[in-house]
Amino acid sequence: MGQSETQACPPSAGTTLARATTPVPQPRTPRHVACVMDGNGRWAAQRSLPRTSGHRAAEATVIDVIEAARSAGVEWLSLYAFSTENWRRPGNEVDFLMQLVRRVVRKHAPLLHARGIRCRFLGVADPRIPAALARDFADLMTLTSRNRGMTLTVAFDHGGRSDIVEAARSLIRSGVPADAVNEQNFATHLPFPDTPDVDLVIRTSGEQRISNFMLWQVAYAEWIFPAVLWPDFRATHFVECLHTYQQRNRRFGGVTPHANGAPNRDRHSQQPPHEHRL
Repeated sequence: MGQSETQACPPSAGTTLARATTPVPQPRTPRHVACVMDGNGRWAAQRSLPRTSGHRAAEATVIDVIEAARSAGVEWLSLYAFSTENWRRPGNEVDFLMQLVRRVVRKHAPLLHARGIRCRFLGVADPRIPAALARDFADLMTLTSRNRGMTLTVAFDHGGRSDIVEAARSLIRSGVPADAVNEQNFATHLPFPDTPDVDLVIRTSGEQRISNFMLWQVAYAEWIFPAVLWPDFRATHFVECLHTYQQRNRRFGGVTPHANGAPNRDRHSQQPPHEHRL
């Protein structure tokens, strides 16, 4: 991928999570932010580099965004790292990604845990995932399972349609009568059913597609499509997206606009179901 269409951003905070002070919550902060990390290949192509160089450069962005989200008071952050469709990529690129992700997980696990971040991996069902990588995922989830800071969900080998199909199968196996099925009990059969709906989706590189990402959870999300490519995306860009989100009125199909961040217990009351005023 090439030069971003935005202005040059400040140097990265590096590829290690900084030990910062306690996050200072901001008013009307989205509770759950999800990122479609798009643009690695184009970033590399613009520099006449192999696609793998773009994936390697993306590590600094991931760490920057995790820190920016935590500092802003975001409670849930989801990152789309590898889709079920990404298995169609060239074998050498897939192999590189598996090795890169394992190195990144092992490198940053201690500090993620020290910062109180709970880590989860959404997907991870395909037998082609190396056993060592799957073990690292499981170990990190176990290590951080009792943390009560921000929840970081990495969607890896994830497909939104597959999640919905599996939830339907689980619901059928549980014997729930058809007339008793509703959104609430259906959602309990999704992976990690305690995950709140996504409030804000950020997809970098200017592409404007859902790409089968957390289809159930993004139903009422606000979307922002910055032109900057993922390896160039930094904390400043993330904060700009939060500011843009805070200026929007979320009606949820209603007529009267409600303030962003207003608590809500019922989506049908036309208020955001998962935002909160910090």
